[in-house]
Parts: sequence; C-alpha cells; structure tokens
Amino acid sequence: MTSGHNVHLLPQTDQLRAIHTIIRDRDCTREDFLFYSRRVIRLLLEAGMDLLPFAKKEVTTPVGATYQGLEFASQLCAVPVIRAGEAMESELRDVHPGIRIGKILIQRDKQTKLPQLYYKHLPDDIADRHVLLLEPMLATAGSALAAVDVLVESGVREDRVIMINFLSSPEGLRRVGQERPRVKIVTSAIEDRLNEHAFMVPGIGDFGDRFFGTTDSGARKAAQK
Repeated sequence: MTSGHNVHLLPQTDQLRAIHTIIRDRDCTREDFLFYSRRVIRLLLEAGMDLLPFAKKEVTTPVGATYQGLEFASQLCAVPVIRAGEAMESELRDVHPGIRIGKILIQRDKQTKLPQLYYKHLPDDIADRHVLLLEPMLATAGSALAAVDVLVESGVREDRVIMINFLSSPEGLRRVGQERPRVKIVTSAIEDRLNEHAFMVPGIGDFGDRFFGTTDSGARKAAQK
C-alpha cells in the first residue's frame, strides 16, 4: 500500500468493505451501483471537508450555556473533472448547499496520449478559495495532475487543493506525491496495481460509464482484450 502524509484513506471498516464488494461486482445492477457508490461519495466529501481550516467560535445554547465550537475559516468551491467527477456533485450539494462549482474537461490526445485541456469554467475568485477537486479514478494521474495544473495556473495555492478520489492506484499516488506534494488526497481504497490497459486491479471498471449507465462495466470490456 502506498500512502503519504497528504494521502487520507477512509477507515477500512467492515461496512466500507461490504459496500465495495457490492459495487466492484461486475454483475452489480446500476441501481445498486448508484445507491452504494453515493454512500461512499458522501463519506469522501465529509472527510475532505474535515481537512479545511477551522476557527474557534462561541455560541450560546438554548439553556444559556456557552459552547466552545468551530466554524469554517475559509471559502470553498468544487471543481469536477468532466465527466466522472460530476457523479459527486449531487452528494456535495446535499452536504454543502449553495457551494460554487467550476468545471474542467481534460481528455487524452489520441496521437500524443497526453492529457489536453478542452474546457474550463471556474469561479472568478477561485484563487481565494480552497478547492475540492472531484476526480473519482486516480489511475496514471495524468488527467488529475493536468487538472491541478489548471487550478494552480488560475491562482489556487497547491496546498489548498483537496483531491477527492473513489479509488487510487499506488502508481498514481506516487506520481502526485512527487509532482504536487502539497495536494491532499482523500480516497476510499488504494488498489494493488495498474494492468496493461491502465485499469486499476482489482478495480471497479470505468466509474463514469457505470455511474451514468452509458456502457457495461469497463472491467468486462478490458477482460475481452
């Protein structure tokens, strides 16, 4: 297992492993995939927001006592990497209504195989905010790092980027750690390795396709090659 001081792995509880068992099954129905993946997404988002800075705040309770509490000490926005990252938007709006959301579209060039930026639309004041970068699959890390580059070039400090991943590969974590060491990563599982098709093993297939119902499990397609 690969980890570092900026990699935050969800507690590997029996309940989380049971949920992963359901959604990793190639025969999982789309209804079950949506329901259970959303449960994990909620945990990831809560863990990501727990990494934000907080300031002390006192409030008076209904019995007249003083509670020594906390409040968010920074502004927040989210940036999904289209399309798979958009799977996390609904849960995010539930836990943080009214949050500002930007968009980034990055795809691999068919000839060079390198990630290319095709579209971005970010809040005007993004440089003053902490950013939840929503990218469910961290495999080779090419697209994720390209997205981080877009944020940094837009004025976001590297240490204010919190990347939310559903699954992460050891190779991807190492690469982000080497190239963007101050970026924080929250993930629900660290996989064994990448296979020759750059799918994570044991993996989950193509998360975006399975979530949005555009094809069968990517694992099945890869297995036929």
